[in-house]
This record gives sequence, structure tokens and C-alpha cells, in this order.
Amino acid sequence: MNHGNVGRLIDALVRDVPDYPSPGILFKDITPLLADSAAFAAVVDALVAQYAPGSIDKVVGIEARGFILAAPVAYHLGAGFVPMRKKGKLPYQTFETSYALEYASATIEVHRDAFGPGERVLIVDDVLATGGTAAAALDLVGQAGGTPVGLSFLLELSALDGRAALTRAVLGGAGRSAHPLSVATHPGLSAADVRSLFVV
Repeated sequence: MNHGNVGRLIDALVRDVPDYPSPGILFKDITPLLADSAAFAAVVDALVAQYAPGSIDKVVGIEARGFILAAPVAYHLGAGFVPMRKKGKLPYQTFETSYALEYASATIEVHRDAFGPGERVLIVDDVLATGGTAAAALDLVGQAGGTPVGLSFLLELSALDGRAALTRAVLGGAGRSAHPLSVATHPGLSAADVRSLFVV
């Protein structure tokens, strides 16, 4: 299925829920898309299309909806799956980082032994909103010794300008986001490595 058809599926099947989880937020509910077997398969196929099997060592899924997308992506790429979870949810020693969300703040963690030195890591999540969660995930991959090679999202909310904030975080420079990421931290990563299947 081509990219345009996948975008139309996402547009048709992702439902808007106003004032959730708090007043003034328009929540993007992906459960109707996940419930449609053909649409779910098409989305997973589109998320893996840019990467050859064996080109990724680990796929990160960010709690919670990122798990749903990242696990089948990891399977298709022949890669391991690594969960990034909310603080206090992982049982072993962790690295952690805090970040701002569209409507709150949060802390996520990853196990200290999640990545071998230099392992190639793809980060997968459902929505690119403000860019804070993705920047935090990049930070954790770096702390744990992995090498991020891409970020893939089902949906991007262009009004929140997360792509620009994330690009500043990755590439550094004036006005970058609160996360101290730079080319020195992720030298092989560029703005072109941030991909979204559908932008609203």
C-alpha cells in the first residue's frame, strides 16, 4: 500500500476525542485503527518500509501506545524490542529523564542494559506532538549506550510544532528544546530521520 493510501486510512480511522485527558486537549484515539486488521497491517508495513531487515538492532516503544506499534515493527525488522516506561514501572536498574507534554509533565525510564554499545536503535511512537517525549527517548537511548538511527510516528500534530522542536533538539543550535541533545550526542541522526506516516 502506498504512503498516500496509508495516510487516508489513518485519517479515516483515528478518532478525535475532545477534552481528554484534560479540558482543551483534542486526543487522537488510535484504537479504531488498531481494531481494523488490514489498516493495522498497512501501518506496520509503512513504519518498517524505510529500513531493511537487519539494519536495526533494537526498536524502542514508548509507553503505552508506542508498545503496540513498536513490537510488530521489531518483529518485521528482526530486531529486539525495548520498552521505555513511566517512572517506577521497570524492575531493574534504569536511566531516567523528565520532559514536558502537551498537557502535563512526565518521567520515562529505560533499563541500563537495554542496548549494547553502539546498537542501532529505531524509536517508534504513535504521535509526534510537542516533541518532548521523543527528545526524552533520544536522551535515554544515548544514556544507555545505543545509537539512534531514526524516529517513526504514526501521526504528527503539526499545530504543536513538535518536528521543529525535535529537529532543534537533534541538530542543536539557538532556541533548541530543553533537552541537551546535539549533533555531538547523535552524529548520525538528521532531521530526515524523523518520519511520520500522516500529518494533521
